[in-house]
Amino acid sequence: MMNDEYYMRLAIEEAKKAEQIGEVPIGAVIVKDGEVIARAHNLRETEQRAIAHAEILAIDEACKRLGSWRLEETTLYVTLEPCAMCAGAIVLSRVKKVVFGASDPKGGCAGTLMNLLQEDRFNHQTEVVSGVLKEECGQMLSEFFQKLRTKKKQQKQKHENIRGNPN
Repeated sequence: MMNDEYYMRLAIEEAKKAEQIGEVPIGAVIVKDGEVIARAHNLRETEQRAIAHAEILAIDEACKRLGSWRLEETTLYVTLEPCAMCAGAIVLSRVKKVVFGASDPKGGCAGTLMNLLQEDRFNHQTEVVSGVLKEECGQMLSEFFQKLRTKKKQQKQKHENIRGNPN
């Protein structure tokens, strides 16, 4: 049976693709009638585009695949809670439901900092399910940023050693 965990695992596969190329490991898939119609992962560093978030790329792919900007009967699965930009795109594209893994205390706009997906002043609200495979999604992000901090610290120490040692 294909349920939220099944599709979240597909989003995690996308996140791992991002990590393999040095991107923040965030992945997204969009499902309609039980079929995956789009999948994407972060490409912000690769493409040097601020909007190359997994959700935006998946929404764009889904719109092309369906031939419509309206994604009314779709569910978006994403490993990290959508940011303000992605939440806006989700609302504007009329995604019916969003399922996310890890909450984002610094930028989450699907319930953590604010909830743009269920703001009744907009003409569309999106059903939200949070915390699906949150430990796995959160661990992947935590490990990525820990490795990044360690790498930066080592580079800084190496640079300081070179400056301090003329040999």
